[in-house]
Amino acid sequence: MSVLNIALAGNPNTGKSTIFNALTGARQHIGNWPGVTVDKKMGQLTRGKKKINIIDLPGTYSLSAYSLEEKIVKEYLLGEKPDLVVNVVDASNIERNLYLTVQLLEMGIPTIVNLNMMDEAKSKGYEINLDVLGKYLGAKVISSVATSKNGLQQLINSLDSPNMAMPEVAGSSLLDEYLKQIANIRKSEKDSELMEEEIISARYDFINRVLEKSLIINEAVVSWHDRLDNIFTNRILGIPIFIAIMYMMFELTFTWVGQPISDLLDGFISGTLTDWVNGTMAALGTAGWLQSLVTDGIIGGVGSVVVFVPLIFTLFFFISFLDGTGYMARVAFIMDRAMRKIGLSGKSILPMLIGFGCTVPAIMGARALDTERDRKIAVLISPFMSCGARLPVYALFAALFFPGKESIIVLSLYLLGILVAIVMGLIFKSTYFKGDAEPFLMELPPFRVPTIKTVLLQTWEKGKGFLVKAGTIIFSMSVAIWFLSSYNFSGPSDIKDSLLAAIGGLIAPIFALHGFGSWQTGVAVLTGILAKEAVVSTLGVIYGISELADDTAKIVTQLQGTLGATFNSLSAYAFMVFTLLYTPCMAALGTIKKEMGSWKWALFAAGYTFVLAWVASLLIYRIGLLLGLGG
Repeated sequence: MSVLNIALAGNPNTGKSTIFNALTGARQHIGNWPGVTVDKKMGQLTRGKKKINIIDLPGTYSLSAYSLEEKIVKEYLLGEKPDLVVNVVDASNIERNLYLTVQLLEMGIPTIVNLNMMDEAKSKGYEINLDVLGKYLGAKVISSVATSKNGLQQLINSLDSPNMAMPEVAGSSLLDEYLKQIANIRKSEKDSELMEEEIISARYDFINRVLEKSLIINEAVVSWHDRLDNIFTNRILGIPIFIAIMYMMFELTFTWVGQPISDLLDGFISGTLTDWVNGTMAALGTAGWLQSLVTDGIIGGVGSVVVFVPLIFTLFFFISFLDGTGYMARVAFIMDRAMRKIGLSGKSILPMLIGFGCTVPAIMGARALDTERDRKIAVLISPFMSCGARLPVYALFAALFFPGKESIIVLSLYLLGILVAIVMGLIFKSTYFKGDAEPFLMELPPFRVPTIKTVLLQTWEKGKGFLVKAGTIIFSMSVAIWFLSSYNFSGPSDIKDSLLAAIGGLIAPIFALHGFGSWQTGVAVLTGILAKEAVVSTLGVIYGISELADDTAKIVTQLQGTLGATFNSLSAYAFMVFTLLYTPCMAALGTIKKEMGSWKWALFAAGYTFVLAWVASLLIYRIGLLLGLGG
């Protein structure tokens, strides 16, 4: 069986990953490029007796070898020399995208130009003559709309042989003239900087001449994208609109959609499931300790976390939907000015926004930044983004101590996380990592209505990690917490005399001034370092949430009685702030070590975030008391 190696190259936000997924399906794997931590995606496609290896190169605007992505793409193309390059071009931004195309043509590698997002181009009044464009580029040109799979079969059919990449009219006089011009410039004895300027000028001149012959723009078409951009990226309105959208997202999650479903699931787990398990085990004559382990430990621990799954998936759904519309790229644009205050470009906000889902991919997302300095700062401040694992803590305490105000309370925590990240970034900029921010260059994707299938898949990808933790880590920890809460060195014991109470008692004095200095809270803080979801599952086991009631209203009432012995509204908010800011989970710390190359950075992140959380929650509680807010 013959083998073809085909590379996908293109600017960011051109739909390249969508095309890669459509071509390879499940036959793909992700690793790292040799020596660097940028994702290397590879997949396979079989066509008859041909096995086609498809390599999804990092998105890049050029091959100038300034950024890490540019270096990787250039080194791969020159070193590996793939049989064919499929250059994915955003047809609605064709002039900007063709700069990379021209550089690929200069390298002499057989190239197919895939004009993607043709629907967006038409909405902007673009009419592109594919045959003429292919003639003057000397490459086969195929149009597509990857989101609806239009044109993808034609692309697949063109991958059978690299020779098919070159059309019959290849080698036009315009292309030959351009390539000779570039060769003459490179042979000249001019200063390297002046030579580069001439080459760049020649490239854009060639692109303009090609588009004059192949592109017609209907200027009568007024782009609704531009109208929306004028609103969402407005210098004054941009950030207030962002806050309003975030508030609406939390309102949908905690009031209209996620919470009602969560209440139904809560009633099932706390009532129907627990009663059935108790009845079944009693009928089988199960030992009391085993029945307690299952109902108090497993159902009480895992169940207290699982009931928040609807909230988490609802939030991830709306985040995925906003990302699919192109709005999140606008958030990076409007945040650029604020990010520059801390020495980072607006591009740095993107991995931070990923942190709303999970801190681990947020830390890994810092790989996309252009300098080592930017990457390190982004890694160290990403843990302040409020990940989905913290959401159960917010949801529980907000429902108990701030009924009717859940959305505002949770929104305040998300905004506080962003604010703290900015402040710490400013401190790092002035101390550890001095220097200027890199220029912010990002093509804003067009506004679009994402497909429900794509949004659901992204929601599942973001949320499945939570379910996996609930089924593995939280399960194991719930069993361990039950054991520690039921025994001491003398044998079975009351929870107040248990090993767990002893451990919590050692931690509790740290929070004596914070309003939540109980041994129960101390244990929850400790387990939260292993996994933030464990905070709620720990409290679930300790307070026996699974046994309280099968009615949500009764559960809330009884929890207010149990947690109310430790917390009031002020100390509850201080505890939520502590949960927001303190030491990242072990998975995140391991990722920091991997991305920054040393455990010293992971230990630094663990230590400084804990101290910061301790101070911030103390200030909130003590200042709140002075203001008379301790009710």
